[in-house]
Amino acid sequence: MKFIVSSSALLSVLQTTGKVVSSKNTLPILDYFLLDLRGKELKVTASDLETTLVGKLEVESVEKEGVIAAPVKLMLDLLKEFSEQPLTIEANETTWEITVSWKSGSLNIPGTSGLSYPSLPELGEEKKEITLKVDTLLGGINRTIFATADDELRPVMNGVYINITPEDTTFVATDAHKLVKFVAGGLDGAEPASFILPKKPVNLLKNVLLKEDEPIKVEFDAKNVVFHLKNNTLICRQIEGNYPNYNAVIPAANPNKVIVDRVELLNAIKRVAVCSNQATNLIKFDITGNTVNLTAQDLDFSVSANESLPCSYEGDNITIGFKSTFLVEILSNLETPSVVVELADSTRAGVFKPIYDDDQGSSTLMLLMPMMING
Repeated sequence: MKFIVSSSALLSVLQTTGKVVSSKNTLPILDYFLLDLRGKELKVTASDLETTLVGKLEVESVEKEGVIAAPVKLMLDLLKEFSEQPLTIEANETTWEITVSWKSGSLNIPGTSGLSYPSLPELGEEKKEITLKVDTLLGGINRTIFATADDELRPVMNGVYINITPEDTTFVATDAHKLVKFVAGGLDGAEPASFILPKKPVNLLKNVLLKEDEPIKVEFDAKNVVFHLKNNTLICRQIEGNYPNYNAVIPAANPNKVIVDRVELLNAIKRVAVCSNQATNLIKFDITGNTVNLTAQDLDFSVSANESLPCSYEGDNITIGFKSTFLVEILSNLETPSVVVELADSTRAGVFKPIYDDDQGSSTLMLLMPMMING
């Protein structure tokens, strides 16, 4: 194998695919990139067996095609030291030594045969295919990923649930304390289908989708999902199991509605939370008239704080407690200037929704379970 390639273009592809590589690989070969040169197209594959990302780029000139595995850490450390310039990369298919040459020097690093690299999973005959808009996929991921769990006992909650019908495309994530539901337009003629994407491939998608503008083709069967992007292909294993019935925990009607400035509320929570109990992070909301009063205290350290904010309120006076860290996460992941918080009483979940000035093609709902207020 011998070819010439732009140093920055190669580094960009290696950095993107390299995010798949695990620090604790079960197979030594997974500490390598698989480089596969066919014609002028170089495919770079990285995998941890559960998730595989294939990036591709066009090289400048090819003297000889071939396949080799190159060490991830050495390749990334090396390419970070180059300014933009052409590099000549040559692999000896007998010794598997890789030579990188540039205008004023060269170096040799050890590679290995690519034959032992895991093959890409094949989808079964029952596979389905859909096409999602970039905005839908990116919007669903950005709204929900923060609410996924890290629960070894309930692995289905460690990913983002995607449910597709002709009417709606729904993204859901929950950790049993908070829940996010993002609903975008449906796919005409689509068969109802659903799958749970693990957190790692969701984070990878979040990064690579920023460079996409064309709709994304998605193929899946009962075990794997494949995302076909312009310069990348992401293959990941689904989380197996039945997702919880999330609609059952979303209140059908919360009569008390608070409309408040999102940024003012977020900043007030951050200030008051400094004095909250370190174990519970509890902040108490007292909503009376058109005022939200926030209070927090830590009796162990004799500290307390309170702050009052103006709001628009419809409903009975209410006192409810929430965990400040969860409140900050929820309000930070809503983007509108104002939000509406829908409440029933101190024991039932609060629902947070963005308020838009115009009609949106999607809707976002964030739910947060309350905390018990002692005394």
